[in-house]
Amino acid sequence: MNLLETHFVKKLEKPVRFQEYSVGIFNAIPTKSGIKKAIKKGHIFIDDKIASTGIYISGGEKIDLFESENTTTFERLKLNLEVLFEDDYLAIIYKPAGILVSGNKFVTVANALSQNLIKSSLADAVKPQPIHRLDYPTSGLLLVGKTSLSIIELGRLFKEKNIKKTYFAITIGKMNAKGYTDKPIDNKEAFTNYEVLESVTSKRFDFLNLVKLKPETGRKHQLRKHLLSLKNPILGDKEHFKEGLVLNGKGLYLHAASLDFIHPFTQEKITISKELPKKFRKIFPNF
Repeated sequence: MNLLETHFVKKLEKPVRFQEYSVGIFNAIPTKSGIKKAIKKGHIFIDDKIASTGIYISGGEKIDLFESENTTTFERLKLNLEVLFEDDYLAIIYKPAGILVSGNKFVTVANALSQNLIKSSLADAVKPQPIHRLDYPTSGLLLVGKTSLSIIELGRLFKEKNIKKTYFAITIGKMNAKGYTDKPIDNKEAFTNYEVLESVTSKRFDFLNLVKLKPETGRKHQLRKHLLSLKNPILGDKEHFKEGLVLNGKGLYLHAASLDFIHPFTQEKITISKELPKKFRKIFPNF
């Protein structure tokens, strides 16, 4: 057999069953079922001894994965993500525009998380999981859970509206300086606050506005639908638009700029922000 990959275990808070710990540590075998098969075939060694499902990992071990002629390998997505915050419980990453958060496609943020984040040392560590959605064309901050309990607690914070999100958009047409809309979306309550930071004249669109948005709810396409309802659709939106005012080729001008919440385990105040993409600053260079 040939050595395929080696993983060194960092110090853990408490021992964890190897079968649980090993999910996501090898590029060639990303699934729990794949790890189980490799253990049964004797392809995994811990400190130079054949691994078994009953072994517990505590930290400091060297784990080797060997391949044979019959070893089945999986294609692992190679996508570098910018990590803005990370600890054993959670992470905040930057999602570029034009990438799905999750779904049946191969190229998704969810599929790339394990290779970009450090595996949690906690006993309930799981494959990192996005906690909320960002539309395919939207750029910005995405919150990720790294343990079973953190996924539950972060979901609870969202449900109880204790995670504050700020977005920026470039909208079309003349707008009020600030305002609030509560137009229902899909027969559900939806609330959005907005503030125009700067406006510029445009030959094609009359006015373009840099708008700060603070949603109080998280309905699907909420900001895009709410701004269209105000007759100020987001520049580049090809789903929620006014006839004749669609900008092609530049993508959607919507950016999830900041997350603000109290860490559910450390009680630390977390405030993370990401600057506006270059395409925003080409229109509004002062920001």
